[in-house]
Amino acid sequence: MDSFPVVKNILLLDSEGKRVAVKYYSDDWPTNSAKLAFEKSLFAKTMKSNARTEAEITMFDSNIVIYKFVQDLHFYVTGGEDENELILAAVLQGFFDSVSLLLRSNVDKREALENLDLIFLCLDEIVERGMILETDANVIAGKVAVNSMDPTAPLSEQTIGQALATAREHLTRTLFQ
Repeated sequence: MDSFPVVKNILLLDSEGKRVAVKYYSDDWPTNSAKLAFEKSLFAKTMKSNARTEAEITMFDSNIVIYKFVQDLHFYVTGGEDENELILAAVLQGFFDSVSLLLRSNVDKREALENLDLIFLCLDEIVERGMILETDANVIAGKVAVNSMDPTAPLSEQTIGQALATAREHLTRTLFQ
């Protein structure tokens, strides 16, 4: 039986190697201190590379790591040494592109911290327990936008999709009360 690709972690670090958003899907790092040590070592190894124009790949601690830097953010996806690099790169690109869509192309640490809930929702839509669910940024951003909308916000402040969902919800409540 063929196994499916597995992601061990997805990391979003700042330009100093500090956590912005991280999700671990593997027990390879059982403690928080082990996770922090991995992040620090990985950042130290990759910080001097030129991964700004396109994603880079490296072997690190018997893992394949695909990474990309944008402004003051460092995006990483880690898989086992036998994982397909192209699939891991698709996960990284899906994560980066969906964050970029949701942050309206203003991808920097300040925006990321202000919209941390959206970033974690992206991670939840992309990978669950290590299994890759989705890599299409438009699908991911669409699901995140629907899950994060505030139904009590005035219609003038909602996107068309949010307004339609709110109207549908209101209509459903009205019809079935």
